[in-house]
Amino acid sequence: GEFSSHPVCAGPYKFTERVAQDRIVLDRFADYWNKSAIHFDRIVFLPIVDSTVRLANLQSGGLDLIERVAATDVDAVKKDGRLKLAEITGLGYVGITTNLDNGPRAKNPFGQDARVRQALELSIDRNALNQVVFNGLFQPGNQWVPPGNPYYVKSLPIPERDVAKAKQLLQAANMPHPSITMTASTTPEILQAAQVIQSMAAESGFDIKIQATEFASALDLAVKGDFEAFLIGWSGRTDPDGNIYNFVACKAPPALNTGHYCNPDLDRELDSARQTADPAERMPHYAKVAERVLADRPLIYLWHNKYLYGMNAKLAGFTPYPDGLIRPQGIKLQ
Repeated sequence: GEFSSHPVCAGPYKFTERVAQDRIVLDRFADYWNKSAIHFDRIVFLPIVDSTVRLANLQSGGLDLIERVAATDVDAVKKDGRLKLAEITGLGYVGITTNLDNGPRAKNPFGQDARVRQALELSIDRNALNQVVFNGLFQPGNQWVPPGNPYYVKSLPIPERDVAKAKQLLQAANMPHPSITMTASTTPEILQAAQVIQSMAAESGFDIKIQATEFASALDLAVKGDFEAFLIGWSGRTDPDGNIYNFVACKAPPALNTGHYCNPDLDRELDSARQTADPAERMPHYAKVAERVLADRPLIYLWHNKYLYGMNAKLAGFTPYPDGLIRPQGIKLQ
């Protein structure tokens, strides 16, 4: 039961100490099988929530490598001769999760009428959102995998913004001015994205109220059903099943399928896709899943993050991976 506070593994480093909210210290493991690829005796991870403070610490030499450079700070890193940047599109996504059937807060037009959700999606210009909030660096998307992924269903591309059609749908739903409370974490980029969505949706008649909530608390509320819409991401998994099954299947863990979406036909397709590793056999099932999920909109997928790393220009051998995990093998200071 002590593994979480004293993890023991067989990797290149061994756990030395963790001071909550302050640091995690790892020291080199002398008997690692590939020890010639490891060039640092100690790695210290410092949690620094504010992206501006992270960058300032990198610029001053207090840090050698930072992850999650803000998209708006990329130019500053590129222009600084002492620094360099590495980037890769991640496996995950950010989107709006809807409370469809998780307690009384699902009982509103957004949770109960798919036309209202479609109208919200048609109000959003994903490319403009990407330009305004992420300087055009992230990847707009509308599925649980990015458009370049082999499992992306090409017959269902990103829909164009259409305010006129959004207004028609709201009229048809007899709900020309729906009010929605959208939970968003207090991360600056996420809050800014929420505000852009709010103003885009206002043009179709939506009144979106943003409820800015610290991330862990927001997750907690979502599991309890205390939300209407939630702007939230998923870090992503290599296999597409890891990006879709647990968020939309009837039997999915409530901590991930927080909106309690359930469609037995969809579950059959998801289960069939799980029974083979051959992409050619899986794709027809995922195409059916996409048709259903993109029509019901338990989630409205919006963009795929890029992992942006800033580092000391003397740091060599760093390779970014789309899962966002840092591999120390081969990294050295020249």
